Amino acid sequence: MSTTQPIKDKRKLVEFRNYYKNVRYKPRNYALIVLGLNSALRIGDILLLRWNNVYKEEKGAYRRHITITEKKTGKENSLAINAPCIEALEFYRTTLHAYDENDFIFTSQKTPHNPLSRSQAFRIIRQAAEHCGLDRHISCHSLRKTFGYYAWQNGIPPALLMSIYNHSSYEITKRYLCIDQFEKDEVYLKIFL
Repeated sequence: MSTTQPIKDKRKLVEFRNYYKNVRYKPRNYALIVLGLNSALRIGDILLLRWNNVYKEEKGAYRRHITITEKKTGKENSLAINAPCIEALEFYRTTLHAYDENDFIFTSQKTPHNPLSRSQAFRIIRQAAEHCGLDRHISCHSLRKTFGYYAWQNGIPPALLMSIYNHSSYEITKRYLCIDQFEKDEVYLKIFL
């Protein structure tokens, strides 16, 4: 059985992240990938975001946090909007001719007042992944898993990631990290007692 994987190769991650900025210019798709990688939100929640969730039109500034009720869990989640998200959203926002603060951020080209479909988001992710030579286990959920993998690699405790993900058990969070033999070996090879 195949499972969605995080993008562990840092070089390929950068290439994947920038595909719709540097190779196939699509600011919407670039912003979608950057927000997915940096927010740990499920794709269904990302697609339902509206501009007023991230941008205060009256102040001409981005919000410090995104606060949503997660579609899957029904739990409220608040997350800080980091600099890469702001950069990508601003890159995209400045390409829009007109938008309303209540518009979905990631709209369908065929029906502009509707959010992008999950299947189209999947195609966007897969096209970038295939261009970068990433395997078939990369999907929309890879963005969420990649966030956790790099957070864990940077020393963030799994219990904190469990809270960020709103997971009901530690076992789910452990599976998200996709720790393999290579990561286990690194632990053994770094310990000299």
